Amino acid sequence: MTDTAIDLLATGDLGEATARAMLFEALTGADDGELFLEYRQSESLVFDNGRLKAANYDTSQGFGLRAVAGEAAGYAHSGEISQAALSRAADAVRAVASGHSGTYAAAPQRTNAKLYSDVNPLAQPDFADKVALMQTVDAYARARDPKVRQVSVSLASSWQVVDILRADGHRVRDIRPLVRFNVSVVAGDGTRQESGSYGFGGRDSVGAYVTEQSWKHAVDEALRQALVNLEAIPAPAGSFDVVLGNGWPGILLHEAVGHGLEGDFNRKKTSAFAGLMGQRVASKGVTIVDDGTIGGRRGSLSIDDEGTPTSRTVLIEDGILTGYMQDRQNARLMGATSTGNGRRQSFAHIPMPRMTNTIMLAGDRDPGEILEGVKDGIYAVSFGGGQVDITSGKFVFSCTEAYRIEGGRIGAPIKGAMLIGNGPEAMTRIAAVGNDMALDPGIGTCGKQGQGVPVGVGQPSLRINKMTVGGTAV
Repeated sequence: MTDTAIDLLATGDLGEATARAMLFEALTGADDGELFLEYRQSESLVFDNGRLKAANYDTSQGFGLRAVAGEAAGYAHSGEISQAALSRAADAVRAVASGHSGTYAAAPQRTNAKLYSDVNPLAQPDFADKVALMQTVDAYARARDPKVRQVSVSLASSWQVVDILRADGHRVRDIRPLVRFNVSVVAGDGTRQESGSYGFGGRDSVGAYVTEQSWKHAVDEALRQALVNLEAIPAPAGSFDVVLGNGWPGILLHEAVGHGLEGDFNRKKTSAFAGLMGQRVASKGVTIVDDGTIGGRRGSLSIDDEGTPTSRTVLIEDGILTGYMQDRQNARLMGATSTGNGRRQSFAHIPMPRMTNTIMLAGDRDPGEILEGVKDGIYAVSFGGGQVDITSGKFVFSCTEAYRIEGGRIGAPIKGAMLIGNGPEAMTRIAAVGNDMALDPGIGTCGKQGQGVPVGVGQPSLRINKMTVGGTAV
């Protein structure tokens, strides 16, 4: 079923009129709530070690019913879209609003903005052509350098239809394509082996992203990173000035600062940024936005998962805290307005404030001049995994590509470097912001309370003074 005319409210014996009546009854006395319906197709192919290693295809559909009263929320979901299933869900959530005399929240402002097409990326090319493409990528990577020992190629696609109905009559629908392509290369020299990877994607068809030029660039970048790491020396440990590259290194900003600017953590005062609205929380020249309105981006949405249009929300402006990312519940409790950041992984999950595309805007410094100003430091180009404590702001991030900076120039590549610090403190240590802002290539996934959603990041080159670097050099 790939027809863009799918009507989830017409599934089975439900019907829109019946769903509206049942929803109105279930949410009587509630402050807010919605019926969220979803249909999703997903496909994941992995070509590894010269053969197709995995091919997974899944189709799912269902609904989630939420009633919100004060700070409490009742949520029930089902993989069956029917009157009986909705009736059982209504019984489960109705108790939240029992005895509550709330004023039902106003509907989200309507919009006609559409940020991506309805195309189903699973439809074209067909399965055989996708496998043939991955074979071609594998052969190209192995022919690039005799040091290549292993190649892994993955292609993941999904097509999601969501329909959101509110008891006040507001109904909104969205169709969301998503593609991600990734290449990993292992290069070896003697007994030593190192890896490199590169990926890209967004909200469009497979053909729009996976062109010959794009997949060759991905292979070349993954191989380059692997060969660089093959020459890398153990990273030093200590306190260093650190220069972050542009684009994907914004993932550190996402984790170390972004989560702390989500509405729920600030309402509950568990964020390191709680209570600091209007105060300086970063160096002058630092402006950070969360923008879900960028066309075709992995983290973009025409509407969030509560039916609110996404927006461009300024979080920090010239170093001053100016905003939080809000869903409807936390915005209402904080006396604010939803910013269109209410997101959920699927119909089986309750929405919460989440990032979309979190970006630091460009400054006025030339990236070359930023490097020249560092006599002894670290240049971090790419990151892997990381961890952050929202309450304290402390973070740890591993670098997958990094170099020493010696006398203002890029020196030897290093391996095993870990950046350790405190998000709010690191923001005050930013000494230079480059004029080369770039978005990541479209690979981010954010985890929060067990839910994963696609996101984007971006930033210019940055210099952060006196960061703690964990290394492996002895």
